[in-house]
Amino acid sequence: MPFIHANGHRVHYRLEGPDAAPVVFFSNSLGTRFTMWDAQAAALRDRYRVLRYDARGQGDSEATPGPYSIDLLGRDCLALAEALGLGRFHFCGLSMGGLIGLWLGLHAGSRLDKLVVANTAARVGTAEVWNARIATVEARGMPEIAAAAYGRWFTEAFVKRSPDLAEPIRQGLLDANPVGYAASCAAVRDADFRDSVARIATPLLYIGGTFDPVTTIADGQYVVERVPGARLVELPASHLSIIESATEFTAALQTFLEA
Repeated sequence: MPFIHANGHRVHYRLEGPDAAPVVFFSNSLGTRFTMWDAQAAALRDRYRVLRYDARGQGDSEATPGPYSIDLLGRDCLALAEALGLGRFHFCGLSMGGLIGLWLGLHAGSRLDKLVVANTAARVGTAEVWNARIATVEARGMPEIAAAAYGRWFTEAFVKRSPDLAEPIRQGLLDANPVGYAASCAAVRDADFRDSVARIATPLLYIGGTFDPVTTIADGQYVVERVPGARLVELPASHLSIIESATEFTAALQTFLEA
């Protein structure tokens, strides 16, 4: 498993594809591993250089003491790109990864070719919700969080239809590092781009799920209505649209990157 030190922590990553190809940099949702992008990586790695990584505190990357911020996690991405000798790149992030994408659009737009943010929002949830989740994790670990994952991440029909895809994601959350998870919850809690998102100048695509109870299509419309030239694709999925509607998500992503 490739690891590299960047911005003061050890990062678990995978870089695939032709050396001279354009780079597509994927960023995960909270409580997941970079394998969540398996379908997209398989579709893109013949034509693109595909970079996936576990965010600080997630998967096999180092869980440094928290709390984290989206500023820190965004700088982690830039440091990882620098450590791997990458210049400009396309960026695609989902949920927490989408917040990181918005941060990059605001603070590192010169590094981005195109930006895709999925199942995210200019502000995700409320401080009260995130503080309660942090308290639960700090007191009792991950079991309660994992038990509620299906209701947030997938439609009931998908869980029944594709348990082989849904269950490993839930199990990954159950096995997540509680220190890194709680620290990352703080980053999502404190991120608020409602007053700044309109300054993003990078070509932007928002992909959302019709049945997403966490970040709704209305959240996507808020972003798209403020970022010049941005557009929205709605998929018949819940929060982890990259898994529940993998084929449609990948098609929308490829169309946008190749336009």
